[in-house]
Amino acid sequence: METFDVPAGAVTLAGERRGGDGPPLVLLHAGVADRRSWRATAAHLDGPLIAYDRRGFGDTPPSPEPFTHVADLLAVLDAAGAPQAWLVGNSMGGALAIDTALSAPERVAGLVLIAPAVSGAPDPPDEDLDPATARLDALFGEAEGLDEYARLDAWLWLDGPAGPEGRVGGAARELALAMNHAILAHDVPEDAGASGMDAWTRLEDVAVPTTVVVCELDVPFMNEQGERIAARIPGARLERMAAVAHLPGLERPDGLAALIQASTSGR
Repeated sequence: METFDVPAGAVTLAGERRGGDGPPLVLLHAGVADRRSWRATAAHLDGPLIAYDRRGFGDTPPSPEPFTHVADLLAVLDAAGAPQAWLVGNSMGGALAIDTALSAPERVAGLVLIAPAVSGAPDPPDEDLDPATARLDALFGEAEGLDEYARLDAWLWLDGPAGPEGRVGGAARELALAMNHAILAHDVPEDAGASGMDAWTRLEDVAVPTTVVVCELDVPFMNEQGERIAARIPGARLERMAAVAHLPGLERPDGLAALIQASTSGR
């Protein structure tokens, strides 16, 4: 992978890419991660790849100006000389992939959505949360300081709410904590760069090949949402990954790469 920087208004998006024939895979990171979360998975993937840090994540600074993540993604494709790309999005990266497929369908060859968020999706009422997630939600309400928020985020999204804290250790946990600590330090509002699109009401309009991946140990309402997304996008495939939580690229990069490769074969 080579360094790939994209000027986008007052900010330069920090990225990396690998060349090759055909539409690239653009790897879109979660809201508690940055492009480094894809490196282990990318090592198992064939063909051209692009990964970049959105504004306020990783090596890309927060934005001093109004912007949208969709416009930034299209700028990345333009800079790469890619008329079309497969968008592979984890969590908030999945929401960005869906928004782009709806607003610029001619630029999207297909989608692989891993534990995806969706713009406009309703949050579950607190009383509908499963007990494990509700317990962690209460701990977030009492948390003070970046270290404590990063610790709880790692428990929720890396370990999974029902698992013991520290279920995933070693380099994967160190990376998860480092990525999220930088994000929390920037303190960028979660809705910064939002497209303003209510994709939840328009999922039936997604008209590209789509695979939705749900993860066994993820927050239950995320899995329920993933199943509903797959049921509503015409022709979408639903895949399940066992024994991983919300960030499978950090836990089982080889298994995630195999799912991505199978979903995008023939590109």
